[in-house]
Amino acid sequence: MIQSIVCGALWGFFILVILRIVFSWFPASSGGGLEVVMGVLFTLTEWALGPVRKLLPPVRMGGMGLDLSPIVIILLVQVLIAVTCS
Repeated sequence: MIQSIVCGALWGFFILVILRIVFSWFPASSGGGLEVVMGVLFTLTEWALGPVRKLLPPVRMGGMGLDLSPIVIILLVQVLIAVTCS
């Protein structure tokens, strides 16, 4: 019972991080629905991404930066899923 709850939470968080990555590719207009969605995704995922970003700052690529923290969190969550849900 507890294992299925933990597995569901891990998969849910995994999906939230993926959604945050995908929605970050689109500009959010002020006051639009996408801005609300991005705010919710930011609130639900930043507690994990923020500390990783402090340890591993974005990689500069010309005029933009590549944030590697979602990749680290995705890998970590996948390891936790493999260990917990099997």
